[in-house]
Amino acid sequence: MNTVKDAILNGKTSLGIELGSTRIKAVLVDGSYKAIAVGNFDWENQLHDGIWTYPLSLVWKGLQGSFASLKEDVKEKYGVELTKVGSIGISAMMHGYLVFDKDGKQLVPFRTWRNTITGEASRELTELFQYNIPQRWSIAHLYQAILNGEEHVPEITFMTTLAGYIHWQLTGEKTLGVCEASGMFPIDTATKQFNEEMLDKFQAKIADKGFGWKIREILPKVQNAGEQAGVLTEAGAKLLDPSGTLESGIPMCPPEGDGGTGMVATNSVAQRTGNVSAGTSVFAMIVLEHELKKVHPEIDLVTTPDGSLVGMVHCNNCTSDLNAWVGLFKEFAESFGMKVDMNELFGTLYRKALEADKDCGGLLAYNYFSGEHLTGFEEGRPLFVRTPNAKFNLANFMRVHLYTALGALKTGLDILFKEEGVEADEVMGHGGLFKTKGVGQSIMAAAMDVPVTVMETAGEGGAWGIALLAAYMKEKKEGESLGDYLNNRVFAGEKGETLAPDPEDVKGFDAFLARYTEGLAIERAAVDHLK
Repeated sequence: MNTVKDAILNGKTSLGIELGSTRIKAVLVDGSYKAIAVGNFDWENQLHDGIWTYPLSLVWKGLQGSFASLKEDVKEKYGVELTKVGSIGISAMMHGYLVFDKDGKQLVPFRTWRNTITGEASRELTELFQYNIPQRWSIAHLYQAILNGEEHVPEITFMTTLAGYIHWQLTGEKTLGVCEASGMFPIDTATKQFNEEMLDKFQAKIADKGFGWKIREILPKVQNAGEQAGVLTEAGAKLLDPSGTLESGIPMCPPEGDGGTGMVATNSVAQRTGNVSAGTSVFAMIVLEHELKKVHPEIDLVTTPDGSLVGMVHCNNCTSDLNAWVGLFKEFAESFGMKVDMNELFGTLYRKALEADKDCGGLLAYNYFSGEHLTGFEEGRPLFVRTPNAKFNLANFMRVHLYTALGALKTGLDILFKEEGVEADEVMGHGGLFKTKGVGQSIMAAAMDVPVTVMETAGEGGAWGIALLAAYMKEKKEGESLGDYLNNRVFAGEKGETLAPDPEDVKGFDAFLARYTEGLAIERAAVDHLK
């Protein structure tokens, strides 16, 4: 207790704040990289004139609320005031569109990653660059606004992301960490800067528009992990802590996105490693050893916070349909007067899946609550389908719903692993799918055909990850890479359980995926005919 209090009073701490889609979380870590205090603020995006957005007034209310909550946690646990920290990092949801004029005035409401309104721009830029440009990327939003002839475009002097905007307001610096920047515009991994050739192509593409700005002028500076990205100004300190007790002058690391902080929090920034987050949605990020041989619309190319190329497979649907079925079983049990503990119910049903046939006995399911771009669906219809002679029992039923939670992900991963020959030695798993020990982990290992490790710290999240990046900036030794720092200092001795893929499970998942791919016509019919 005294050691922690001393760290707080003397600023021997790092603060990470991450603005997620439903929660703004602040985490304070000490010199041993443990979270010693936490603050939270819950929020939700809003649909405004057909655009998913967060008003900037709510951004500041939430940021101040999470920091105030953190201060309260410090006071309650340790009996001291939080007035200084050693370093700060800001993280937020990647991608999206925030643009400002010469006076710093916001030109249009924040367009978040969730918007799918840039299809035309995404297609044209992918063709122009010969590099996949997903709809949620900032450059796709900008080009779509140009195609739409939106009035604000000529007035733009600065374009950034949510993390970049907050960092700018706190420090006065218009900068981004390289991973976050890679979700705005393609990165050249040799220089760890925006790709010069593609910048030239974009500028030539819009030359006839006569704008008073050039693309290079409105993008933020790109910085690497370990570099300092300014300090908290007096005005910034008052923005973060209106009570006025937080000291200014605190060094800040480059702002990052939640993809990068997730890699840090799971110690998966080295080449041939990766992480997979599986909950309501699912994504896998594999750190690549080389560029891909061709452009794949299913694979996003981003970077680690220290600039290595990452292949990312992102799917909209994962456990929502599975959770709905578990809810049905809960209702069934309660109709017999049983009291049901949800953790026990999930555990029992998940473990039942381990007794199933490896190929789910011929059963088929689709977990599409919403559309799924990887398989070409703009809407979804959850489905369960079987033939009369399929082996219909509880074990197979649970296994097929665990398999289908990863069906679209597997489709994308097969492109990376089988078509592109990408290799991964280990993948770190985190998220709700892994809560029941050994079950989601073994299913994921079967889907990826790669060993999957779940660590005890996997639940700490991206706010912890950006706090680690802030600590790395301040503590790194000459020549110490981010990977070495995480391996030798943060995660040294950290417990984790690794499951290697069972060859029979891998064969079973492949058999299921063949059925899944063949049956997509059934899902299409449901979308077309079930309104």
